[in-house]
Formats: sequence, structure tokens, C-alpha cells
Amino acid sequence: MRSRGISYDTGFVHHGVIGHRRFTSELVERELRIIRDDLHCNAVRIMGGDPERLEIAATHAADLGLEVWFSPYPLELTADEMLELFADCAVRAERVRRRGAEVVFVAGAEHSLMNRGFLPGDHLDERVQTLSDPERLREQIGVVGARVNDFLGKAVTLVRQHFGGKVTYASVPLERVDWTPFDFLSVDLYRAAAYADRFADGIRDLVAQGKPVAITEFGSATYQGAGDVGARGLEIVEYDRTTRAPLRLKGEYARDEEGQAAYLRELLEAFDAGGVDSTFVFTFALYDHPHRPDGDPRDDLDLASYGIVKVHEDRPGTAYPDMPWEPKAAFAALADYYKTH
Repeated sequence: MRSRGISYDTGFVHHGVIGHRRFTSELVERELRIIRDDLHCNAVRIMGGDPERLEIAATHAADLGLEVWFSPYPLELTADEMLELFADCAVRAERVRRRGAEVVFVAGAEHSLMNRGFLPGDHLDERVQTLSDPERLREQIGVVGARVNDFLGKAVTLVRQHFGGKVTYASVPLERVDWTPFDFLSVDLYRAAAYADRFADGIRDLVAQGKPVAITEFGSATYQGAGDVGARGLEIVEYDRTTRAPLRLKGEYARDEEGQAAYLRELLEAFDAGGVDSTFVFTFALYDHPHRPDGDPRDDLDLASYGIVKVHEDRPGTAYPDMPWEPKAAFAALADYYKTH
């Protein structure tokens, strides 16, 4: 693969509330240095909902020589609100690009699920329910594709007015994106047990379309059996309906760091074999899902986290004493794969 990457969370914004409360410029620079030097990444997808934070992180990544995928991630916004966010971020991404960095602008992600106006439902949980009902999904899929492509046409035109680099969009397959105006065909792609036997064929079908393919999101949560559900690992968490802040797990689950690590290795091998251009593991750390090993098992939110490090609330790690987290088995697995491939 040309670009060996991971995503980096700068804080998602939900109804005006921003996550990742520990975000500082110093922490970001140190973690991005670890991503470059210890994980052997040459690219990073900078994700989040706050334009200033995105620019801070992207600037550090650029100064470290990483390829930057500048990825504003709107949640529960209208089309007009998303376009306003993208215009602001495109200006900031161009500033980073003019520092000499290779920058790709990612015009959001999974709009049909994450934002209003594409699928029925006032919030994410309602829209996800549509995916669970094959009949409803068949009724909606043509309409969704048309709505998403209409919006993306406006978004790409707007972004290119301010940004001179390459542009893509982190899609999900149901959206049936028209990739004509984009430089990369990008998809958030997880393997779940229900379609594991068709996974390799799906990768080959993407690559056969002729544009370089980026897997903008893939990974596994850290509980036993999480790999079987793919992208739906966070569904074991009870969230605050207003702020989407994680509260507790819905039950008790067994930790399986080796399972998470194996899942990453297997998917990286499949992407390499299929001819994928760029990969971005989801994710380095989810600071809003901390590791709490000593209390009620339902409070250990890291079990649902796709992060390759487990975040502590009240103590530093041991492998990196200046960092508030400890690497998981997936950290070593990813470092080894990216170093040797």
C-alpha cells in the first residue's frame, strides 16, 4: 500500500458539545510523533468537528512529514451547516498544504447515517434502524444515493474553490457514490461475520473501478466477538440521547485484545492483496471511552473502543510514561505490519 495510515480523533461535535476534553497542542504533537515513529505510519486521517482543532493537528502532522487526510466529520447537521463547515475547513486545509505537505481533503463521512436529510430519522439510532430492515432499506436506497450525490456535487465544487489538493469522501456502500468528481474512491469498510465470505470480492470490485481506493475506516472494538459485528461494536454502549456522551456498557463483556489485533492484521492482508492504495485504521485513541478495570465491568468503556491504545483517566501509562494511555495488542500488531509491508 502506498499510504499506511491511522485515524486521529480531535473531538467530535454533537449538538454543540465537543469531545476529547484532554486535547492540547502538545499532546497532539507527541501522539502524532508516536504514530510516525513507532507505528510506522506515513499518513494520518485527522478527524473531528472543530475546524481549529483539525488545523492544529493537521499542521503538526504536516510538520512531521505525514500525508494529511483533513477530515471534518459533521454529526447531525443540515446540508447548509455541513457546507459552511467544509468551506471553513477547506481554507484551513489549503494553509496546511501550502506548508509543503501532501494533503487530501475528505468531505465528511457516512452522511446518510450521520446527518439529517438523507435517511428517515431525526437521530443516528433511528437511521441505523433502517439498515436492519431489508424492505425499508430497498425502498430508500435509490433515494439516498440521489440525495447524497446531489449534496456531494455541491460540496466538491465548494471545497475546490478554496483547496488546491486532492478531494475524496468517506462513504458507505449503500450511498452508491458517483466518484467522477473525486480523486480517490474512499469507503469505510468493516468485515462482519454475515458477509465475511464476500469480503475479498468486494475489495476487488472497488479496485476494479479504476480510481485509487482508500479504506478510510476499518477496525474492531476490544471485546470478545467484536470482530463479528464489524462497524457496530459501539452499539454495546449506552449513550446520552442529547450529548451522545458514553455512559456505560449495556452488559458485561470479555476483553479480547488479541482478537482486535488479529482482525486488523487479517484486514490489512486482505487490502494489500486486493490492491488498495491507502488504509486508515480506526483509530488511535478514543478519549471518551476510557479504560476502567477496577470497578463495575459495565463502566469499562474501552471494551467498546476501536482505539489501539486504552486511555486511563487518572494515571499515566507504563510503556509511555508521559502519555495517559497504554498500548493494546493491536498497537504492536499494526506497528509490525506497517514496518514490514
